[in-house]
This record gives sequence, structure tokens and C-alpha cells, in this order.
Amino acid sequence: MTDDRLIVALDVPDAHAGLHLADRIGDAVSFYKIGLGMLTGGGLALARELKDEHGKRIFLDMKLFDIGATVQAAVRGLAQFDLDLLTVHGDPHVVRAAVEGRGGSDMKILAVTILTSLDRADLDDGLIRPGDMTEIVLERAQRALDAGADGVITSPQEAALIRALPQAAGRLIVTPGVRPLGADKGDQKRVATPGGAIAAGADHIVVGRPVWQAADPRAAAQAIQAELATIQR
Repeated sequence: MTDDRLIVALDVPDAHAGLHLADRIGDAVSFYKIGLGMLTGGGLALARELKDEHGKRIFLDMKLFDIGATVQAAVRGLAQFDLDLLTVHGDPHVVRAAVEGRGGSDMKILAVTILTSLDRADLDDGLIRPGDMTEIVLERAQRALDAGADGVITSPQEAALIRALPQAAGRLIVTPGVRPLGADKGDQKRVATPGGAIAAGADHIVVGRPVWQAADPRAAAQAIQAELATIQR
């Protein structure tokens, strides 16, 4: 059985390229992320095809952020696609609206804490309050979980601390910014290896470029799966 702790990001231009990549990977991966970059390239159609016709789990990474009524309406519309995970920004009013919009759907709402491509200097540029990066991530995670989020998106560096929060019991932790040993970090600044992220408390890891840019994406995914197999659930 394929380990669904690995989520592969289909960060390719359109649905045709995404389906081709998924075909190349085959049964080595059972869980895929479709992000905002593919939204105008048939991303929702790809999500439905992968789920309905190929039996894959789908993480829709939209990072929704707007006034409550708009977020609620957007999530209500997305809930009809029977997806597994959806991201929103971790502001409590956004999380509450998303949970309301989700209604009776089984789709899980995940709250973004601080993007893994950001560091303290980036927060300063964005006029985010002063303070330790880790403390801000933990506070945002607590507030999002208190608002009803089913889990959080956070870097591997904060996963263990969030897992220790009382609010995190029974909730999901999903970590992007994961890179196999020796892989290029790209635009990610707070990273860990696949095994390191799972050992730190993550339920799922998201890996993109190290898989889809590989000469053999299936082999790249299998190598990550082999590493995860050494880490107990």
C-alpha cells in the first residue's frame, strides 16, 4: 500500500502536464497537491479526474484569504468536489468562515501559519509585528486551531513544537519546505528532509520540485517513500 504521508505537488503549468506527470509516477504516489498556479490551467478538472478516475487523494492549496462571507462562499463551492484538504490563511476570521462554508463535507480545512519561503526579514518587510519567528508561528497555529481548523501548514522546523500544543491533539500537521538530502532548497528557507519532518511530528509532507523536476519522477518518489518507511507512523 502506498504511503500517503507523501504528498507530491503538481506544480506544473496545466492539467495536461499534471496528468502526464501523475501517469509517469503511477502507483508510487497516492496523494497530490494542486495549487493556485494551476487554477487557470484546469486545476479543478485535474483534481476531479485524479480523484474520481484514478483514486488519488487531493490537497487543494488555494491559501484563501478574504472577508468572511467571501471565504465562506468560496469554500462552499469547493466542497462540492469531494476533495481531501484545502488551505486557507490562518487568521481566525478566515478559518471560522471556511469551516462554516465546508458544511457537512469531509474536506479538511488547513490553516497556513507563516509561509515556508519567508524568514524574519520578510516579515519585517510586510510590517508583521516584531518577535521570534517560531513564537509567531506557534501563536498563529494556536489561534487557527482554536477557530476550528482541522490542522495547520507549517515548516518542518516548527512541527514538533506545534505537535506539543494541547490544541494539536488529533489535528493534522502538513509540512511543505521538504527536501531530500542534497536537493536544492530553491525558494524555501525553513526546510528539512522527509524523514526529519515526519519524525518532528508531521502527518504529511509536501514535495514538489525534487520529484517533478527529476529525470525519473517515479524513482524520485519511491526514494522518498523508502525513507518514510523507516519512520514509524
